[in-house]
Amino acid sequence: MSSPQVEPAGSASFSGVDSTEIPWIAVRRQRNADGSVSEVREKWVAFSIDPLYLGLFAQWDPGMIVRRHGHYSPHVLTVLAGSLRCGGVELGVGSHVELPVGATFGPFEAGPDGVELYEVMMGDPRSWSDDEQSYLDLLKERGVSQLPDPPIELPAGLEDLRAVFTPRVEPPD
Repeated sequence: MSSPQVEPAGSASFSGVDSTEIPWIAVRRQRNADGSVSEVREKWVAFSIDPLYLGLFAQWDPGMIVRRHGHYSPHVLTVLAGSLRCGGVELGVGSHVELPVGATFGPFEAGPDGVELYEVMMGDPRSWSDDEQSYLDLLKERGVSQLPDPPIELPAGLEDLRAVFTPRVEPPD
């Protein structure tokens, strides 16, 4: 088998959750029953177009709820701090989830101390949703209202699909 090395050879890239060069980006917001606002924030430490992939750190405020969804690529995540409920499964520090292409998981709810994650999507990182009712039921049960998604800028003209609830479909062109 031959080496995948290309000339000129690229160099390793180093970054981390404490990097001040990479900003935290708010990607989801909700209004809680007490009137406060909670967010999901992400730090995109590796976002490549060719080949397409995304590596990120995420911080979820306590009680943050995210819809049931899947991704247009394999997706793995690891809980670094706090806790998270995924569907009926409790995830604590060190928990790892692997989501194959075409599978869904969630809805999600951050624990009382929030949650910090490391996630990698190995291909198109955008998501699709298939069960809006489970999400709406959980929001109602908790007295939470989803706020509009904060604007984000995806590279290479990728369309933002966060607000789309749709059955599983082929990745968009």
